[in-house]
Amino acid sequence: MMKILVINCGSSSIKYQLFDMTDESVLASGLVEKIGTESAIIKHEPAGREKKVIISEILDHRVGLKKVLDLLMDEKEGVIKSADEVSAVGHRVVHGGETFARSVVVDSEVRRAIRETFDLAPLHNPPNLIGIDAAQANLPHAVHVAVFDTAFHQTMPDYAYMYPLPRILYHKYKVRRYGFHGTSHKYVSQRAAEFLGKPLEELKIISCHIGNGASITAVQGGKSVDTSMGMTPLEGLMMGTRCGDIDPAIVPFVIAKEELTLSEVNSMMNKHSGLLGVSGISSDMREVMEAMFDGNANARLAIDMYVYKIKKTIGAYVAAMDGVDAIIFTAGVGENAAQIREKVCEGLTFFGVDLDRDKNGMRSKEIQRISTEKSKVEVLVIPTNEELMIARETLALV
Repeated sequence: MMKILVINCGSSSIKYQLFDMTDESVLASGLVEKIGTESAIIKHEPAGREKKVIISEILDHRVGLKKVLDLLMDEKEGVIKSADEVSAVGHRVVHGGETFARSVVVDSEVRRAIRETFDLAPLHNPPNLIGIDAAQANLPHAVHVAVFDTAFHQTMPDYAYMYPLPRILYHKYKVRRYGFHGTSHKYVSQRAAEFLGKPLEELKIISCHIGNGASITAVQGGKSVDTSMGMTPLEGLMMGTRCGDIDPAIVPFVIAKEELTLSEVNSMMNKHSGLLGVSGISSDMREVMEAMFDGNANARLAIDMYVYKIKKTIGAYVAAMDGVDAIIFTAGVGENAAQIREKVCEGLTFFGVDLDRDKNGMRSKEIQRISTEKSKVEVLVIPTNEELMIARETLALV
């Protein structure tokens, strides 16, 4: 019975799920928040039982993970008798640079390569590596596997991933498009092929991972051929707090006019733009839509801009692949905001998209087809499951 622990470490958090891979069931899941403080919070949920919330002093990730393992083995709250039952640990690592085109078993060489990507993902990769260190310290017997958000996109052709900048920047600093959410795009593409009963190799899919962070990927024959996020997760769509694509000359212009530092403008584009910046209300789609229905003009503008950019990107990827068989909506907004899906699909009728409004309005935790029988393009809502995909990738390597 193979049990795999999946870990996603942030700078002050650990998200975890323990899978029994015989049937891919989740035995327990949880979240550790506010690591580095005396009042850290552990939310632990064993399958079929009540969630347990514990407040405790957790000063680093190693202690946090030790407490998670103690809970997993706890007589009352636990689901395993000994840490030895955890055969492998799958680690989410945000950026794999050009080094990693697939998941890998962690060794000293892999750790060194992850460290070399710190410049490319300064907010994510350092805590990801800290999580690997903490897990190896607590589970030395287990096989540790790194699964990279960027790996799925390493199949992009050079004309899709290169930027029209002096080539020296690529050779010296690897300035290029990498793309993100790869684990999610890969998972929902595979699920779409299964659902449609067609070989993934024969399908042209546009996968829309629309959450607080958002990206769209063109998946042709099971491979990523283009994606909207770039060297960093700032490029592409308008998001919860990120601006997405803008004229790059705006940066020096704003710096000069507002006498801001480069760091302040970077923060503005990443944390104070997008839905939040335009609406002036929130980065949460539900709150912005509520304000729009109440007649708020800024909220309406934010939604219109948001939808328009998604439609434009889908159109671009239909051109890039010379057609599309299926469009997938996934992640927080993609799975739950029926009005956003409807607004996007209203602008895709030229491609033969015909939305079934009744099906689109129904909530489900399963895959849903929301296009009509006569639609030339399948439109699907597929709940993403990055943790399960990480567990599967880990299992394949173990």
